[in-house]
Amino acid sequence: MKLFIYLFIMIIPFTNIFAVTGNEILKKVDDTITSDNKIAISKMIIHGRRGSRTIEAKTWVQGVEKSFTEYLSPAREKGTKMLKLQDQLWTYSPQTDRTIRIAGHMLRQSVMGSDLSYEDYTEDPKLVNLYNAEIIAEEMFNQRACWVLKLEAQKSDITYHSRKIWVDKERYIPLKEERFAKSGKLLKSLVINKVEWMSDRWVPVEMLFKDQLQQGKGTEFIVESIEFNVNIPDYVFTRAALKK
Repeated sequence: MKLFIYLFIMIIPFTNIFAVTGNEILKKVDDTITSDNKIAISKMIIHGRRGSRTIEAKTWVQGVEKSFTEYLSPAREKGTKMLKLQDQLWTYSPQTDRTIRIAGHMLRQSVMGSDLSYEDYTEDPKLVNLYNAEIIAEEMFNQRACWVLKLEAQKSDITYHSRKIWVDKERYIPLKEERFAKSGKLLKSLVINKVEWMSDRWVPVEMLFKDQLQQGKGTEFIVESIEFNVNIPDYVFTRAALKK
């Protein structure tokens, strides 16, 4: 009996040392999702009340603070551009030949009529900078073993007060996400339907984003091609590039 108690006491410290925490999982999610530089071509399929429409875009990303998007199709959206520098955002419309800074209440508006707002677009992509994470369950989702994390905002001015995410234990990809207001009301949801191994990492390539306060079936995002750690000229991330 004394030997058993001694062994039990010796084991406890080691089990605590190797126990994973919610914040450690969240950091690995950030490491998986973000990259130094990338160029991607994607489709956004917006399922509205009156039907669906598809918008194609090319996006250049540098770290977590700079991104530049040019819309390629359809014809009415072609040439529209969007520039993000840290938490500032500008859009350019070829129809009016005007550059507008998106700020204040405009950040809550929809991007191209999708379920994504400009506020979503400007948010820091590294969740560990915004939230504290706690493991609240372990569940299966889409036949994948997942940790279920509850995320609580570190500051009061963050768009979503809390989140609940289902993180794939093997690939560290958030397969499902729910975003909540301070009142606990569900505001938006995200489901990743397809993940592929590309450039030595797992990449979400098909997902459905849904604004729970709006009608419609949500907005699909499909990654058609993506390149990581490529050289992108600095002039791409300038306001002058919006009118080129």
